[in-house]
Amino acid sequence: MDKKSTVAKWFKNTGFTLNLSLYLLALFVFISFSANVFSSSIKELKSQQITEILFNIHTYYVEDLALQNTTHTSYNNQQFAHLYAQLDPYSKYLDEHELNALFDNTNGRYTGLGIEVKQINNNVTIVNVVNNSPAKSAGVMAGDIIINVNNQTTQHSSVEHVAQLITASKLSNISLTIKRDNQPQPLNFNVSRRKIKLESVTSQRLDLGCGYLAINSFSNHTLHEVALQIAAMQNHFGDPLKGLVIDLRDNPGGTLRSAVAVSDLFLQNGTIVTTKGRYNEANKAFYAKHGDILKGAPIVVLINENSASAAEILAAALKDNNRAKVVGSQSFGKGSVQSLIPLGDGSTALKLTTAKYFTPLGKSIEGVGITPDVAINQTTLSQSDKAVIIKNQQAKSKQTQLASKVTDLQLAKAKQLLNLQ
Repeated sequence: MDKKSTVAKWFKNTGFTLNLSLYLLALFVFISFSANVFSSSIKELKSQQITEILFNIHTYYVEDLALQNTTHTSYNNQQFAHLYAQLDPYSKYLDEHELNALFDNTNGRYTGLGIEVKQINNNVTIVNVVNNSPAKSAGVMAGDIIINVNNQTTQHSSVEHVAQLITASKLSNISLTIKRDNQPQPLNFNVSRRKIKLESVTSQRLDLGCGYLAINSFSNHTLHEVALQIAAMQNHFGDPLKGLVIDLRDNPGGTLRSAVAVSDLFLQNGTIVTTKGRYNEANKAFYAKHGDILKGAPIVVLINENSASAAEILAAALKDNNRAKVVGSQSFGKGSVQSLIPLGDGSTALKLTTAKYFTPLGKSIEGVGITPDVAINQTTLSQSDKAVIIKNQQAKSKQTQLASKVTDLQLAKAKQLLNLQ
């Protein structure tokens, strides 16, 4: 099988289209602020792989990096490592396992425990537990501190080290030792690792015919999920929604295609986003097509410091086109676009920053972020806290009692702007 056929099969199996005449340019484009958990080793790359990576860097990378030598073949490993280190944090070589994990995540699924972790006060702390996940079923909770994985201590460890202990294990069941507030002794959990289907969109009905839509990430299924959730809310009310809150807080991004498509749902016309890079195919403008799913009903978008990349594209598209008011705190400021370039037989790839994106008003948000129309800072709310606040349910446990006492000032302001209060 020749290389074009191999790469075509690679894209077909992962759900992406390919122009065979431009197979190196038919790049899977995505944008996410989260840096990859693992730093793939480049020390064991073969000279052919290095040559291929060098070609792609010097041809497609968003910046023209100075060559240390006139020919790629004259690079030694030390020189290559030096050049590789000059790439931005979002560009990296992906081995077979990382590539498969990325495809799974982009398609709204991944194999794991179902926990999101963050370094807090030198502790690897669970900040969210995914619904319908093994961790949720086992009783793991947000706020738990991981102190041991498979009998190996993780105290004073990095998030990367803990993730590696979990993913590198050949065991189907992972042993977690947890430190939990108000518990005198550590808790032990055996959590099975399996494929989890992620929900990128959730919704709730608000008062007076308005709706609440939380977009947690932008996957290949997000457009479909958004349309279904809005249709369900409209069917409940029997009429088109009279207003909508779009919650993009803590949304790290996803695919460019998904961000553009979701933005187009709410716009009649206008520019959604433009991208600019060093090669022709990186310079594009995306425009809205006629048709607004809400038929002009008002929109308020919620953002915070963890809203990034694709989330920022949607927020800026609606803000700059005067389609929505943005409420919250300054967003993350991740304004670059990555493309996935298959290497060799397609079992590995180079994730490379090939362009920077600009808002409809022509502004770059790289390192700056989106400035809200109404600035309201507050402590980040977990998804479970949001659900309790939105549903206004009676607390059923000590954890939800605490969550129900949290006042979501940003959501309260959004409802006020929709004339619900």
